[in-house]
Amino acid sequence: MEKTIIITGGAGFIGSHVVRLFVTKYPQYRIVNLDALTYAGNLENLRDIEAATNYVFERADICDESALDRIFKKYRPEGVIHLAAESHVDRSIHDPLSFVRTNVMGTVNLLNAFKSLWKDNFEGKRFYHVSTDEVYGSLGETGFFTETTPYDPQSPYSASKASSDHFVRAYANTYHMPMVMSNCSNNYGPNHFPEKLIPLIIHNIKNKRPLPIYGKGDNVRDWLYVIDHARAIDVIFHEGRNAETYNIGGLNEKQNIEVVRTLCRIMDLKLGRSEGESEQRITYVTDRPGHDHRYAIDASKLTTELGWKPSVTFEEGIEKTVDWYLENENWLANVTSGDYQKYYENMYARR
Repeated sequence: MEKTIIITGGAGFIGSHVVRLFVTKYPQYRIVNLDALTYAGNLENLRDIEAATNYVFERADICDESALDRIFKKYRPEGVIHLAAESHVDRSIHDPLSFVRTNVMGTVNLLNAFKSLWKDNFEGKRFYHVSTDEVYGSLGETGFFTETTPYDPQSPYSASKASSDHFVRAYANTYHMPMVMSNCSNNYGPNHFPEKLIPLIIHNIKNKRPLPIYGKGDNVRDWLYVIDHARAIDVIFHEGRNAETYNIGGLNEKQNIEVVRTLCRIMDLKLGRSEGESEQRITYVTDRPGHDHRYAIDASKLTTELGWKPSVTFEEGIEKTVDWYLENENWLANVTSGDYQKYYENMYARR
């Protein structure tokens, strides 16, 4: 193989799409999917490429230093694309320490493993850290996050990601480790675990359950189709300037209530229900503590320097997403069994 790349969190939502893209687009690369297979990691996401000759799966936790040492020595990766993370804000509010362990300590463990493997010989190597726009905090009614926006994390999740970002930059500065970083807006699309807004609402509409919306539903997010995010990661990994950060956004600002009503309209039509039937199940629940009001990304640096731009509009992407969930009912049933039900009741019951 020409090159070996370890992709952490490759069985998760975004990670599985990145793994698929790299395995299929770069047959000359050996792609090692390193994932702990926690609740949101699912190898069913990769059934279509699991037999590829350039794909390898390693089950390991990035918090396990000895496991990382073994895997890095075994495969000697020239590149790391680091997506593994605890990522749900609600869970971080209930259990901040698990986010510190995975997002901060796990990232530092990966940095140490990469540094130990290559020591001072980093030529042709690259560590790519995938972050989030939530590290920037919350916007008012106007303005956009840029790569130079000061960090202002407002939740345990975003604080843990901000900390990991700082460690990556510190290792680049202190040890001259070649790195790139990206901060992306909200993703949506196939294989999304239904703790996040869009798959949660799709699942509940299908099963005629209440549709829980925090607060007034007026929080604004910039939405990006997950396959476009994978495309951005590809171009940044290969062409991004060393030690640079690139913001990735979808140019699709939507209020949460607007997203939910769109899903109601599309699914009522596809399920043969009367117009407006699902909207009647919208239920407003107590707002999340520290809930950021608005995120919006300025991705002009990525577009100008590397030529990337979204290929799918929100209207196209949301319909593709609904179709995927309706066509993959077994996948959804499997991931929403067992502990998911207890988690759901804890998070979204009326308060």
